[in-house]
This record gives sequence, C-alpha cells and structure tokens, in this order.
Amino acid sequence: MKKALAFLPVLLLLTAAMTMSFSPENTGSGYKIGDTAQDFNLKNVNGKKVSLAGIKNAKGYIVIFTCNHCPYAIAYEQRIIELHQKYAPLGFSVIAINPNDKDVQPADSYDNMKKLAKEKKYPFPYLYDETQEVAKAYGATRTPHVYVLDENRVVRYIGAIDDNSEDPSMAKEKYVGSAVDALLAKQEVVVKETKAIGCGIKWKKS
Repeated sequence: MKKALAFLPVLLLLTAAMTMSFSPENTGSGYKIGDTAQDFNLKNVNGKKVSLAGIKNAKGYIVIFTCNHCPYAIAYEQRIIELHQKYAPLGFSVIAINPNDKDVQPADSYDNMKKLAKEKKYPFPYLYDETQEVAKAYGATRTPHVYVLDENRVVRYIGAIDDNSEDPSMAKEKYVGSAVDALLAKQEVVVKETKAIGCGIKWKKS
C-alpha cells in the first residue's frame, strides 16, 4: 500500500500530461451554470436503474463523473465517499457515473465497476453511462468531473472537488463542499466553476 501511494504523484503527473495532450476540453457543449439538467435513468452496480427523481427527500445532488482506472479518480475515491457520508443525510447525495467506453478502457467495464463498488463499499449509486449520452448532455470531459445541482436540478457548480488532487489534507479550497454548504444555507454559491482535473473521458471510437 505504501509503495502504491509513493508512486501516486508520479502517476498523476504522467496522467496529467497524457490528459492535456490528448483530451479536448469542453468546447461549449453541455450544461452551463443556471441550466436545468434533465433526469436520467442509468443502471447501478446492483443491477437496478437509478434516476434523480427516484432519490427521496433530495435537497440537491452531487453528480460526479468518475471511473475505476484513472489515477485522479483513485486519488479522490475516499473524498467522494466522505462527501456522500457528510451530505447525504442533509439531502445532497452523491451520484457517481462512469462514462468510459469499456472497449477503449477495459478496466472501466460494468463488471469491474461492480467489483470496485463492493471492494470500496460505496455508499452511493455507481451508475454506468454505457451510451455516454448523459456525459455528453452534461458536457463532462474528465474523471472526476463534478456537477452540483439544487433541488430543482439547476446547475449551481461545475468543476473539481477541491484544489489538491494529491493530498486532501493540503486542500485549501473544497469547492464542492463549499457549494453544497451555500445551497443548504440558501445562499449564493461563490465559486461557481473551476477547471476539472483528471483523465480525459474515454469516448467510443467512431
């Protein structure tokens, strides 16, 4: 475990270089701040379909596009779990979505999603966007890429979870937490958008 952690900064740097070189940024498609997100109905790792409307007593939603293999997604796994543990009881559940094509990245197959969710004991839904239509609708480009929605599914924040992908203890700005705290307090979200840092989504080959 210690050896794996020691190599994490190197993996993050290598992945960042690959991501910047080969993964285009959102060029204008997808949701913007203030847009109302459409609902979806995606398969969870337990085989059941999940929609935003089906989440009871929701005051909002933390929609996170993530995956199994990306070093950034791996670095944020525990932080995503902690976001759900903190905010789900307050009405803001995490909904994690894997948009990656399994033929491009076999590690992100549905079967491997089930294994990871069981291993990590995910307390939130981990959904498979097999057609990639949800990721395209949102305008997601990376894993992880976060969209905080209010109770009416209006997009209030888009971007990164925080400002330190390597060390959570060194994060000075917890963007998602601050956005949710503001919405719970019926206040305006101050930082509405940041740059998502992560691996480029593995789109289907045309």
